[in-house]
Amino acid sequence: MKTHRHPTSNQWAAICKRPAADLAQLNTPVSEILRGVLQRGDAALTDFTQTFDGVKLDRFEVSPAEIKAAGATLPTDLKRAIVSAMDNIDAFHRSQVERPSVTEPLSGVRCWRRSVAIERVGLYIPGGTAPLFSTVLMLAVPARVAGCKEVILCTPPRKDGSIDPAILYAADRTGVTRVFKLGGAQAIGALAFGTDSIPRVDKIFGPGNAYVTVAKQLVSAQGIAIDLPAGPSELLILADETAEPAFIAADLLSQAEHGRDSQVVLVITNEAILPQIAQEIDRQIKTLPRLDMAAQSMLASHIVILPTLQQAMEFVNVYAPEHLIL
Repeated sequence: MKTHRHPTSNQWAAICKRPAADLAQLNTPVSEILRGVLQRGDAALTDFTQTFDGVKLDRFEVSPAEIKAAGATLPTDLKRAIVSAMDNIDAFHRSQVERPSVTEPLSGVRCWRRSVAIERVGLYIPGGTAPLFSTVLMLAVPARVAGCKEVILCTPPRKDGSIDPAILYAADRTGVTRVFKLGGAQAIGALAFGTDSIPRVDKIFGPGNAYVTVAKQLVSAQGIAIDLPAGPSELLILADETAEPAFIAADLLSQAEHGRDSQVVLVITNEAILPQIAQEIDRQIKTLPRLDMAAQSMLASHIVILPTLQQAMEFVNVYAPEHLIL
C-alpha cells in the first residue's frame, strides 16, 4: 500500500483517483454474444456456456433436488450465518418500505406517490473463483420485501455443471423463484431478451466482471432496465489508535481479494498502529485462496495519515467510498 503522510487538500484528488479499465474494447465481442442470444436463443447459450465455462449442459435450470442437496452439504454454522444475515438484511429493508403520504394542495385535490414492486427481476450472481452468496442475500431479500412476484437468478456453473451450494441455499431461503446455470454476457442477454428456457425480466440487478458490466450497459441502451454498471469494488476504513490491527487487516483484505482492480484505503490520525497492521496483513494474506488478486489490489491501495480527525473525515467525504468502515 502507498503511504501518504499529511497530504494537503490539494493532493487529495490524486489519491482519490480510482483504478479504471477501458471497457470500450469489449463492446464488439459482447455485442456479438448478445446478438447470438437474441437470434439463436438456447442454442447460443449452450455454445457460449461450453466455450466460456467449459461445460456442456443439457438444461440450464437448477432442479428442486439439486437445491435440496445443496442445503444438506453445507455446514450448520454456515447455514446459521446465512439465515442470521438474511434476517438482518430483511429488517433493514423493511424499515425503508415507503408508505403513501397523501397531500391535498388544493381543496378536493389529493396527490400521493405509491411505490409498486417490479413484476419480474433478474439477479446476476458472480460465480467462478468467487461465488458470492452474500450478493444473493443483498439482492433477493429486498426483492422479497418489495413484493416482486418473480425473482430469476443466473449464476455461472462450475466445471462439473453444478452451482456453489451456498448460492443455492441462500437463493432457496430468500424465496428466489427460479435459478439458472448461466453466467457472463450470455446470461445478461438471456435475462434481457428471454429464450425458450430463460424468462425475460423487467430489470437486471447484480455485479459481474467486465463482460457482464458491458453487457448490462449495452442492453440498457436498448431499453432494458438495469441497476447500474458496477465498477471495481472499494473500501475505506477510518480508524484511530484504539482499533484492532487484526480486524483492520481482515477488512482490507476481504475487499482487496474481490479483484485485481479493487481498491482499499486506510485513513488514520495516529501511525503508531501501522507496524501492527502491516504485520497482520502479511500474516493474513498468506492464508487467502485469492492471494494473487489481493496482493495486486493492495499495490494500488493507500494509507492516508492526517493530523486531525476533522481532516480525516473531510478526506473520507472527498473519497466518498462504496463501503465505509469506522
